Parts: sequence; C-alpha cells; structure tokens
Amino acid sequence: MKALITGGAGFIGSALARHIVGTRLGSAVIVDKLTYAGNLSSLAPIAESKRFAFEKFDVVDQDALRDALARHQPECVFHLAAESHVDRSITHAAAFIQTNLVGTFSVLEACRAYWESLKGEARSRFRVVHISTDEVFGSLGEKGAFVEDTPYDPRSPYSASKAGSDHLARSWFHTFQLPVMVSNCSNNYGPYQMPEKLIPLTILNALHGQALPVYGDGKNVRDWLFVDDHVQALLLIAEKGEIGRSYNVGGRNERANVDVVMRICDLLDALAPREFSHRNLIAYVRDRPGHDRRYAIDATRIEAELGWCASETFESGIDRTVNWYVGNRDWWTPLRAAWSQRQGLPA
Repeated sequence: MKALITGGAGFIGSALARHIVGTRLGSAVIVDKLTYAGNLSSLAPIAESKRFAFEKFDVVDQDALRDALARHQPECVFHLAAESHVDRSITHAAAFIQTNLVGTFSVLEACRAYWESLKGEARSRFRVVHISTDEVFGSLGEKGAFVEDTPYDPRSPYSASKAGSDHLARSWFHTFQLPVMVSNCSNNYGPYQMPEKLIPLTILNALHGQALPVYGDGKNVRDWLFVDDHVQALLLIAEKGEIGRSYNVGGRNERANVDVVMRICDLLDALAPREFSHRNLIAYVRDRPGHDRRYAIDATRIEAELGWCASETFESGIDRTVNWYVGNRDWWTPLRAAWSQRQGLPA
C-alpha cells in the first residue's frame, strides 16, 4: 500500500504509519502541521525508511494538498487530521470548526481533483478513508449500542464538528462519486497517546504522585479500542470496504472511567510501588459540561463483512499500554511541560 495520512504525526495516524511502513513494508506520506498533538518522535521507528516521507502543512491548505498528492501519487488517503480533545473544544471551539470542517472540505476537494486526474487501474484503485468518532451519535442509556444507521446527535463542539465532516465525506461520494468510506471508532488507547487523554494522563500523573482526575461520579462508560486493532480495521476498510459505506469500529470493551483509572492504579502498584496504593490519588472533579453518559459500538458490520475482530481485550491492552509508558520515559518526558490539564474543577 502507498498511503497518504493526514494527521499522521498524531496518535492513531502514527500507529497507522508505523504499521504500513514497518510491518507491511508499504510506503506512507505523512501530512501534519505539528500542533501540540503532533509529535515527530512517534514516527522515529520509521523515520529513516526510504518508504517514509513527511510534509509539514495544514490540511486547510488545499493547494499544498494537491501538490503533495500529485508528487507522491498515493493509492489511498487516510484522513485523520482533526482536533479531537473535547475539553479543548469547549474552551476553544474555533480551531475545531477550522480543522475538522474546513480541513475536511479541503481534503475532499484535493482528493477529488487528484482522483479525476488518474487513469485506468490507478483511478479504480484509489480510496479515501475518512476516520471519525462514535461521539457523533450522542449519548446512550444503560442498554443498546451505536450502529451505522444510528441518527447523529452530537453534544459537544468537537462531536458536532466531526459530525459535519462525516456529512461532507458522504456527500462527496453521492454528488461526485469520490470513492470515500467513513469509519466511526470508539475510544482509542495504547502507546504514543498524548498525555491529555484519560489513560496516559492517569498513568503519568500516578508515576509522579499527582492527583488522578475523574469527572463527576466516574460512571461514564466508554468502549475501549486498542489502537493497533483500529489500525488493522482501517486497512481492511481501505482494501476491502464498499465505497460509500460506513463502518463502526469498537473493541467491545465497555468500562466506566473510574474502573479504568482503578485498573491502571492496580497495575502501577505492582510495576512502580509506593508506600500507599495509587488509588489514593484519585480525585473526583466537577463534571465536564454536556458530558455524554455512555458510548458503545456495535461492530457487527465490519466483523461480518470484512472479517475484522479486535484482538486485544481491555485487560491485555491496558497491561501493554501501562508497561509501554513505564518503559518509555524518553518519549513522554519532553511533553510534560506542554501538557494541557483536563478542564474539570475540584468538586
């Protein structure tokens, strides 16, 4: 596979690039403007490969996108560039509108021009995979799960901007026949994730003896998806998915936030013991405005049609993740000064 990955220096994008270049022996062109969430050190394992290239620019810059596509001639574009932190969308919504909506429009238009310039097999083989989130569907009650046809009901500036980007992607398929597919994933976790997210924040705060913030009563439920399982799903969608179709990708690993934090504490009690349990560091904070209560993904379509299945349980995935952060201080130590703490206030 020869892929162009927008947002490829981010968490999921870098995992995808490392797999394509390092495992599949394909090639990857990374497009990233290197905001706080983009980190070139996440690409260090493949940076010396001749099958790796990096382009620094904003996806809003359509001319730069068209030029990169023309020079690198990818077979597939994975559109991952996005502002993704809900707390930041509450306090700084404008960046989410610009990147997630205007940026997606720019990617779709650049891809359309490139695709229309292709001939024969190259044109028929080209694909665009637009990667989105389960948050576009809103909040669930105690039962049920999101399916691909669940009506959209976004509750935050972040999820609203991603919902809009999904609609743009689908409309470019229906109006222009651009070969687009959309994926909606549940909460990703794993190595190389930026420390503002719940799992890495909890791990690193615990290692430093700092408070472990938990929103509200901690009972908000998420379906946790190990990032390498997500990467496998995205590659299957690109290679075998039906053009114009949407695929939900979830780990079938529902956990309440407080249970996730407690599991991390228990692992660190064994790996990095203190004179007290790390659970003593848990601090409940005022809940996030508009905080969705529960997400759950029904991944039946991608499992049945494409043969994908998550290989990591939550227990195996969180064990791998905690061990990686404990053993890779060189990656995350330089990032600590640039962290943005979660926005919850002391209860």
